[in-house]
Amino acid sequence: MPDTDLPSIEDFIRQVFEQNFAELRLDSGHALAPDVKQTALNQVLLYWQKLSSIAENVSDTEVRLSLPGQETARGRDFTIEGVVDILRENDRTIMYDIKTHNADYVRANLETYEAQLNIYAHIWQRLRSQSLDGTAVIATDYPEDVQSALESGNLERLRYALEGWNPVVEIAFDLGRVDETIRDFGAVVDCIEDGKFAPPALTRLQTTMPGTRNIRFGTHVCRNCDARFSCAPYREYAQGSRQLAERSVMQYFSEAPGEQEQEAWRTGNLDAMMEAGELRRDFSTR
Repeated sequence: MPDTDLPSIEDFIRQVFEQNFAELRLDSGHALAPDVKQTALNQVLLYWQKLSSIAENVSDTEVRLSLPGQETARGRDFTIEGVVDILRENDRTIMYDIKTHNADYVRANLETYEAQLNIYAHIWQRLRSQSLDGTAVIATDYPEDVQSALESGNLERLRYALEGWNPVVEIAFDLGRVDETIRDFGAVVDCIEDGKFAPPALTRLQTTMPGTRNIRFGTHVCRNCDARFSCAPYREYAQGSRQLAERSVMQYFSEAPGEQEQEAWRTGNLDAMMEAGELRRDFSTR
């Protein structure tokens, strides 16, 4: 007879999510705004609802892949690392890379993801001597129609929206391009070590991101950058005037969160600090 006291998978996910969130908050001393936290939980829940067949059959989770001993053009040593899930079923082995990206964006920028998965496939096949039949990205960021259905609270509408959403994007891998990708990684390492952080031009910020509905680079990327208020191209993009771009950056803090969101953030961080302090006090008395 089944144990009716066992929680459902959705309840279990919520419980573990809260536990993980509490641990991360204690480690970092920071909290998330309620809407951001809810979005993260929704992504996990919808991943289960949409792809439970994959989730249940994954044979190896969070497999760490490492390619050490690489060298940049300027002679710097670096290591490429990644984490993937492996599914072995019916004599086939598929590698999944989970991204918090939109599936349409992934499909519109396949070369970027192909390059990364080429490296992972190379490590898996040639360094680990494991067979591999395919690679894919699982894009957990749900589309606008799913978001609207969630906000409406209409289960039938949500069910219909989920049916039209395909978060799995198959990626073809070509091991012949591995050396090229490693060189590209090395070029990025050299730029970082040499302190070359030039911002993109205003024209780049004004371009529409592939796979999005009229969302510009400046909105999709730059608004998630902590340095945007000291970036002249972004200030010009935000105000549409080079003259205004050179004024004090204080006026651009109008993008800051509202009072309710700020209060939730302050409260969450105070709670985290108190809990962290209590833990440190407990450990110091032992």
